Amino acid sequence: MKSVNTIETYKANAPAVVTIGTFDGVHIGHQKIVERLINTGKAEGLKSVILTFFPHPRMVLQKELSIKLIDTIAERQAKLKALGLDHLLIIEFTEAFSRLSAEEFVKTILVDKLRTKKVIIGYDHRFGRNRNADINDLKHYGKLYNFEVEEISAQDINNVAVSSTKIRKALNEGDIAKANAFLGYNFTITGTVITGKGLGRQLGFSTANIRVEEDYKLIPKQGAYVVSSLIDGEKVFGMLNIGLNPTVRGNNTLSIEAHFFNFNKDIYNKTIKIELHKRLRDEQKFESLEALKSQLEKDKKTALVYFQEPQG
Repeated sequence: MKSVNTIETYKANAPAVVTIGTFDGVHIGHQKIVERLINTGKAEGLKSVILTFFPHPRMVLQKELSIKLIDTIAERQAKLKALGLDHLLIIEFTEAFSRLSAEEFVKTILVDKLRTKKVIIGYDHRFGRNRNADINDLKHYGKLYNFEVEEISAQDINNVAVSSTKIRKALNEGDIAKANAFLGYNFTITGTVITGKGLGRQLGFSTANIRVEEDYKLIPKQGAYVVSSLIDGEKVFGMLNIGLNPTVRGNNTLSIEAHFFNFNKDIYNKTIKIELHKRLRDEQKFESLEALKSQLEKDKKTALVYFQEPQG
């Protein structure tokens, strides 16, 4: 897959079949659309192209909402690449871009830049300034500029019954099982391992403190989770705490700390990706460090049982 971050540098070397959207999470619904896009491209001799936006339009046009995203842009790129797409075009979404009329968008980007011959799009897709154009307008422009519009029906979309909004809600509520089911894979957190206070080691549960660089990345509800990671080619299992560490700190600094079982390599300053499998419990304030340690032992047993059971 070729990924391009500016429309100016994109060079269309063949006619394209295109779909448009933010694709946050690249969930099971997105995956069906991408599969349809790729299969159409192969069948009709067209390059498969996704046109996506970053930042998310709501980050620019509705700043007061402070939306968090399931994926960082790098995570989104990696997931789309894995699906076998030919081209990913990431357009920087700005207020100026949002003011393009529907016809300007179609003519300058879809027709002139992408050499679009077919657009595959949801029945409810809206575009152009103030999102005032719909699929009927797109079909009109298709006739005008000689490209076909293939509509993804309400039935097709409703059959999937999943959306990025529903996944964000599940993650904010700590329902990692529902989020993972909607995504079609385990939700991940990617970050750099930084130095912590060393308290975990004193308790017999040394932790990797994770710093997530992207402040727009959605971090699930505070609590303890069963996790795994691939570190230097080795699959490791463990548990993760997201929270304020009320037993030992009790301040307002959110921390993300992973304890991996039977693992003692030095991974400071490494960037690692952690998969969240199951939520264990809410974060708690314990009366003593001994009580905290006792709970961590229980959490570890639960996590080990989880990984020993058939998953599927």
